[in-house]
Amino acid sequence: MESNEQWRRDLEDWVAEGRIGGATFSQLRRKDGGIPAMTVIRPVELKGALHYQFQYYADNKVTHENVPQAEAAGRMADWLEAHYRQALIRTDDADVQVLFSKKGKPAVLRKPSSRPQEKKEAAFSHDRQKQRVVQEGEAAPFLVELGIMTKDGRVAAKKQDKFRQINRFLEMVEDVLPHLPADREITIVDFGCGKSYLTFALYHLLAVKRGRRISVVGLDLKADVIAFCSKLAEKLGYDRLRFQVGDIADYKEQSQADMVVTLHACDTATDAALAKAVEWGASVVLSVPCCQHELFRQVANETMKPLLSHGLLKERFSALATDAIRAQLLEVLGYRTQLLEFIDPEHTPKNMLIRAVKSGASRADAAAKWQEYVSFRNMLQVSPYLERALEDKLRLAAGDVN
Repeated sequence: MESNEQWRRDLEDWVAEGRIGGATFSQLRRKDGGIPAMTVIRPVELKGALHYQFQYYADNKVTHENVPQAEAAGRMADWLEAHYRQALIRTDDADVQVLFSKKGKPAVLRKPSSRPQEKKEAAFSHDRQKQRVVQEGEAAPFLVELGIMTKDGRVAAKKQDKFRQINRFLEMVEDVLPHLPADREITIVDFGCGKSYLTFALYHLLAVKRGRRISVVGLDLKADVIAFCSKLAEKLGYDRLRFQVGDIADYKEQSQADMVVTLHACDTATDAALAKAVEWGASVVLSVPCCQHELFRQVANETMKPLLSHGLLKERFSALATDAIRAQLLEVLGYRTQLLEFIDPEHTPKNMLIRAVKSGASRADAAAKWQEYVSFRNMLQVSPYLERALEDKLRLAAGDVN
């Protein structure tokens, strides 16, 4: 048995990630009221954007309604809970059946997908061909300068993976645009920017393609890399993009930011960046962690000894636990978090992205999430950097830190 909140959150994730291949709602709660006996939902692409088409079956007639991706999860959940007793939702990797009791409590059953991947892709491709934010054949100056594209817009053979990574990142940014201010300049800080492929891509999307007023700072410890990026920003005419040499933990030039990006910052440097984001009240956080050693050195649990006694398993478990802790602490502080696959794991094992959007949380919700976190932390016998860095804010949010 799952709570209404949990299955709705799962549905929101599936829709946000474009993982729903179709859904069918059936068995009306009440026979009156003119509600369709069945609703079938499928993904379609309209004008280059993902929508979900609601097909209403009533009195031998079928009517259609196309709902934008950003609104679809809420519409699906509300429509289902109000009118139907069951649903079958087909995702990329599972068939999910939702059954509601007479009191409205959901039971969720999951089993492996009944459709082979190639059939799902074929069924979907008729309605939705892959539309990248940066299209091959349309030369983007920053990609040309970085050696990913030729001047006529062709992607270099050895840069196809990087090209896909850039587009995946921009898709994730587009998903969170509604959470960024539209009536003033957007402030963005990119911690550990490196050669800044994604920093330049972000500027290209927001400032060049969307015409948004932005100010972007890229920070990295390597002076030669920062010098290269600064010259390239000047050459491209990206006058609201600047780069600085500096350490994340010591960076104090900002007092506010709307978005914080941290990609492959090593170990607790990721936590330092997340702490800065929270302190600045960032509306959006995008973080791809890198090596994670802190919990590996701390975690201890006799019951889990068969797992923790193997170095490789312990390392992988510690990395997953670290990201779970980060996501949970952000939830306590009023962020809605998702852990998403950034790029195919065949290209790099470091492909988990934490996407957090500030949504607010009641004191009761924050306290409940805090207690969940405390139980998990105590079971592992760890003292995470992020908790220590945000202790005062956690105490204020949850009412008690122990």
